[in-house]
Amino acid sequence: MTNFSAIYKYLDALFPTSLSCDWDNDGLMCVTDTEKSISRILLTLDITEKSIDYAVANRYDLIVSHHPLVFSPVRRVSVTDSVGKRLIKLIKNDLPAISFHTRLDAADNGVNDALASALGLRDVRKFGNADDTIGRIGTVDKTDLPTFARTVKDRLGAGSITVSDSGLAVNRVAVLGGAGKDYADAAKAAGADTYVTGEMGYNALLDRSGEMNIILAGHYFTEVPVLEKIKELLLKLDTDLCFGFFDCDCEDFY
Repeated sequence: MTNFSAIYKYLDALFPTSLSCDWDNDGLMCVTDTEKSISRILLTLDITEKSIDYAVANRYDLIVSHHPLVFSPVRRVSVTDSVGKRLIKLIKNDLPAISFHTRLDAADNGVNDALASALGLRDVRKFGNADDTIGRIGTVDKTDLPTFARTVKDRLGAGSITVSDSGLAVNRVAVLGGAGKDYADAAKAAGADTYVTGEMGYNALLDRSGEMNIILAGHYFTEVPVLEKIKELLLKLDTDLCFGFFDCDCEDFY
């Protein structure tokens, strides 16, 4: 059986802190025993109170998330504080939690490779701003935007999507999970006729109308495919590990 330290070191090597943004706080969120034996892992995008309760009720040994539980400095740990309440619950139940955020966005086999794969992109390469090449761009068989938009919606399981139609056929597709406003210009410069991301502000979307097609499929839905990728990678470490996926209630976030 694998212990916590072995799992964290393995993931930390695959997704090193050198890929994390300076403003980010990912990695160890809550750990009471570094040598704890791990056999059941719950994968989730966010460490919500519901996901913790689910992990406890179903006897998971570890939570691995994309978004960090502790993002801003913790000035107090109290049940009256949302983050503090969750930390207390983790500690009481000896339930470690780790998060891989911006480093997972940038890494090979991370968020954006998983999104590109989910949408069936071929000949995928990186794009981005300067050395920050976290996006992915590839090709699909040439099609019209409504057809491709339905494919995006169906493959990601999104309840609804927002589409900005530039009038271009879809062939060269750039993707970036989560909030993609800051990479839209880089996607256009990389040759994309279509840009799929999670969310952008109204004005940012309007400013790029006519330049390329844009599909906003939701922050959650463009990032959640990476959880399956994390499972695949961890099974290479230990084939006996068991996994569960916690799907956040989307009404909690949208």
